[in-house]
Amino acid sequence: MTIPSLSMRKTALLAGATGLIGSKLLPLLLASERYSKVIVVGRRVLPLTHPKLTQVVTNLDKLHDVRLQLIADDVFCCLGTTMSQAGSKEAFYKVDFLYVVTLAALTAGNFATQLLVVSSMGADADSRVYYSRVKGEMEAAVRQVPFRAIHIFRPSLLLGERAQPRLGERVGAVALRLLQPLLRGPLLKYRPVSAAAVAAAMLRAAEEDGGGVRVHLSDELTQMPKV
Repeated sequence: MTIPSLSMRKTALLAGATGLIGSKLLPLLLASERYSKVIVVGRRVLPLTHPKLTQVVTNLDKLHDVRLQLIADDVFCCLGTTMSQAGSKEAFYKVDFLYVVTLAALTAGNFATQLLVVSSMGADADSRVYYSRVKGEMEAAVRQVPFRAIHIFRPSLLLGERAQPRLGERVGAVALRLLQPLLRGPLLKYRPVSAAAVAAAMLRAAEEDGGGVRVHLSDELTQMPKV
């Protein structure tokens, strides 16, 4: 990989830095020679200091108020919750659709060039499953935002240590690990994937500096070539 000169290094913006994928992605961004500045936007201050790190603390309902602090080249969005955590369909929609689409629109308006966003396997705007339908609607909405490149990541069941463990995911992870030898061919996309692998794939995708819209399925995330 060619390391850019200091004058050409870029700014990354990360939303969702306290989540399973975002917490793995942040140290990668801070360590990357690609970025001279990493902006984290969220509701609370992270217990972390770093020469590259700038923290923008705000209620995500008020992203418009801090839009001038959200100027970046590459935008990494790892926002997401579950129905049980959100407590209602309305609260889930706000996090997984409204905040994501608002962030995309604001940063594109600030002339960001790339959006890298975490969705979910099975995302489909026509799905009867509410979770999958909202993810699909989010994907459809961000596709309309004028970035040079949009990367959508659809991981299967995520593996990793969460701040708030989810019993259903633990049971599912055990079951899928037992079934993993049978998950071949078209079933590969159902294999669980580590949050660290998704985070690394997001950075690699940004480093491609390509164009257009790309959807990265779960089984591809550990196979993406290094740039």
